[in-house]
Amino acid sequence: MIRIRYNSPVVLTFAILALAILPLNYISGGWLTSHLFSVYRCSLLDPLAYVRFFGHVLGHGGLSHYMNNMLLMLLVGPPLEEKYGSKNLLLYIAATALATGLVEFILFPGSALLGASGVVFMMIVLSSFTSTNRGVIPLTVILVAILYLGGEIVSGLMGADNISQLAHIVGGVCGIVIGFNVSGKKKRR
Repeated sequence: MIRIRYNSPVVLTFAILALAILPLNYISGGWLTSHLFSVYRCSLLDPLAYVRFFGHVLGHGGLSHYMNNMLLMLLVGPPLEEKYGSKNLLLYIAATALATGLVEFILFPGSALLGASGVVFMMIVLSSFTSTNRGVIPLTVILVAILYLGGEIVSGLMGADNISQLAHIVGGVCGIVIGFNVSGKKKRR
């Protein structure tokens, strides 16, 4: 008999929560995303500001935005969760959400950020560390940094779209920092 296993609880739960927010946001007329699932400059006396520093990664601008982020996350996330453990991956996601949220809050007072692309970039970069020992820089890390992060820098300088290349870059930098800090350590749950 074939069984389906909930093999990656953090990644799968993240994807399910983000998917559930899409129709709920539609029903609320956009209130949910603008008040809970996007980060923007506001008073730090607003208690929801602190929710948004983390919650913005669950909000998406539509199904296409969601699909682009989740397909990559579902591809690279489960092996990371297996290697580093669910608790640690959740911590890495929260740290990346906070880092990208703070950068948006501080540097871009007139715009809002939503979506998991910073987290996805962290995972992409972190995945290149999966078989690393301390003191060794894998060529894959260098290539990922050049191709993904370099591409985002070029896109940020050349393009005028609604994509936050800086969130991608911050997510990638988080992946590098996490990767160097945890490379060679044993998996923990």
